[in-house]
Amino acid sequence: MSFPWANEYKPSHPAMVWLDEKLPLPRFVYNAIGAGYPVPRNLNYMYNFGVLAGFCLVIQIVTGVVLAMHYAANTGVAFNSTEHIMRDVNWGWMLRYGHANGASAFFVVVYFHIFRGFFYGSYKAPREMIWLLGVAIFLLMMATAFMGYVLPWGQMSYWGAKVITGLFGAIPLVGEPIQTWLLGGFAPDQAALNRFFSLHFLLPFVILGVVILHIWALHIPGSTNPTGVEVKQESDTVPFHPYYTAKDGFGLGVFLIFYCAMLFFAPNALGHPDNYIPANPMQTPAHIVPEWYFWPFYAILRAFTQNFLFFPAKLMGVLAMFSSILVWFLLPWLDKSPVRSGHFRPTFRKFFWLLVIDVAVLGYCGGSPAEEPYVIISQIAALYYFAHFFIILPLVSMTEKPLPLPFSITEAVLGADEAAALAPSAAPAE
Repeated sequence: MSFPWANEYKPSHPAMVWLDEKLPLPRFVYNAIGAGYPVPRNLNYMYNFGVLAGFCLVIQIVTGVVLAMHYAANTGVAFNSTEHIMRDVNWGWMLRYGHANGASAFFVVVYFHIFRGFFYGSYKAPREMIWLLGVAIFLLMMATAFMGYVLPWGQMSYWGAKVITGLFGAIPLVGEPIQTWLLGGFAPDQAALNRFFSLHFLLPFVILGVVILHIWALHIPGSTNPTGVEVKQESDTVPFHPYYTAKDGFGLGVFLIFYCAMLFFAPNALGHPDNYIPANPMQTPAHIVPEWYFWPFYAILRAFTQNFLFFPAKLMGVLAMFSSILVWFLLPWLDKSPVRSGHFRPTFRKFFWLLVIDVAVLGYCGGSPAEEPYVIISQIAALYYFAHFFIILPLVSMTEKPLPLPFSITEAVLGADEAAALAPSAAPAE
């Protein structure tokens, strides 16, 4: 969205004037992330995570391309080529650890980004397309991360691939042929490793393309803000640069402190020790788990332990696992409240924090063995998860009484008196 008060790009140097006439790339950047892009003046640090997610994507692409120059997608040497990168390639250990921990950092900031969207109602009209593209990015991230986890060809890589691709076998009639087609055989082997490596290399660039669409869609209605009130006047906004470039730069610095601490002091903290054992199809690990960022959905998958009528437990678990993410596509229409921000929805706010706790419980159960009491806890948590979206959220949105909203963003930030002083003067009466 271009507001009437947005700063106009005016190049002064003759070379920049010539470039602006022939290829207005500086003008595009100025209007997209520069002083020509007015944004709400009250964005807090929860809005930094979108920029951090983009930074993580760049880290993953850069480190991934370099790692691909030294990795061999062959079941006979894949594990050894990973160790070769760690031991023999200059700075290879940092590239590999940076890539592995970069994936975890990527999911951390994206989870914060998603739950910020939940709380501030970023999925509501007129921003539905931004939300739908964001959920598509998350699904692509999950697919990319799963395929990347297979590439080291350790024990957890192999058996993780076998379990996850085995989910397709639960589909009636066509499941087994689809599973065989995906793997290129009856079990993970050379064909599967080749395919996963090719797709793992390709999908980050697909993600980058969808991210560009995501940002493009964001610029049409403009950014949301913690009040949920739309921009009404010039005093409601500030230029993106220098205000939010500085704020994002500070957030990036804080992020890098934590990222580098993990990278240099605890690079294997989020990994699984079994993946330092070469893949052995004849020896099943005692406890097969995916990476930590899949644990909530893995817990939902394992929550179904009994067949129901003609539906096998495995099939119901697979459907529930995928539905737990696909339900996010329906959020713009499930939440019917006219108020966006959770700050002004007291009942919604309580259930939001219950959802956060519920997802944390699911994550803990997903990383635990498939035994009691974790199974029954994951069943209760999975039941609440779906009840939140399909029952609680629609009912709360139709019945709760929201708190009074401020008239404008300026009023919310400065108070009514200062907002009145900054508001455009009314036209004289005729």
